[in-house]
Amino acid sequence: MDEAPAPGLRIAVLVKHVPDAQFDRHISSDDLTTVRAESILSELDEYALEAALQLVEAHGGAAAGHRVTAITMGPAAAVGAVKKSLQIGAHDGVHLTDEALRGSDASATSRALAALLQHAGPFDLVLTGMASTDGETSLVPAQLAERLALPQVTFAASLDLTREDSGWKLAARRDNDTFAETIEAPLPALVSVTDQINEPRYPNFKGIMAAKKKQIQVLSLADVGLQPDQVGFAGSWTRIEAAAPRPPRSQGIVITDEGDAGIRLVDFLAGQKLL
Repeated sequence: MDEAPAPGLRIAVLVKHVPDAQFDRHISSDDLTTVRAESILSELDEYALEAALQLVEAHGGAAAGHRVTAITMGPAAAVGAVKKSLQIGAHDGVHLTDEALRGSDASATSRALAALLQHAGPFDLVLTGMASTDGETSLVPAQLAERLALPQVTFAASLDLTREDSGWKLAARRDNDTFAETIEAPLPALVSVTDQINEPRYPNFKGIMAAKKKQIQVLSLADVGLQPDQVGFAGSWTRIEAAAPRPPRSQGIVITDEGDAGIRLVDFLAGQKLL
């Protein structure tokens, strides 16, 4: 009797809709949350998506039953991060959206994402960027791994998967200032990747057209088994007491060269304790 084909890998990639860094950031005066009018897929999440696509392609792709799912949470506009991921190559997407999510800090975010992954899964591997380009806390991957009781590898600069008799195993390299280390873990696991792991691909015309036929599942808090007071402002461990615009930069010092510009420049740098 022929052996049944092994089930394909299911990889979840967390993607976030963040304010475009090309524009100034603004804080809402009503509830001190970030204004997200001009938002895009977080650049750091593109590295996680590319890592997932490369892993799937290295092991036979969709033809072998492997799938990459883009996962996000946030307001209605946050689906833009999922749509961009589908254009790049993800196979499907899931969007958790609910007004009660507004104001979620890292802890409430990880709680919501954990419930979402448990509902949409099971997944063999969860990939994230090393941080979001708005909050930049790098807290969510570790908190999420704890909530899901998964082995975690953070700040991976390379990532490989091998298949053994006992199942899939990952090997990730972490680069430090003076050394590199390789960490191995069985699947399922969670890995955050750095911006050194690969060069993300751009969506091409074929990918953009194909994305229109791909499925995006939209879920509410009730769908994933959460109550409104478990997320958002009510479910957060931290809160912002006050926020103010950054003061305008003061005019710099102009040094006119009258034969002593080098000395004056050194004196200025020394005075600022930059030498």
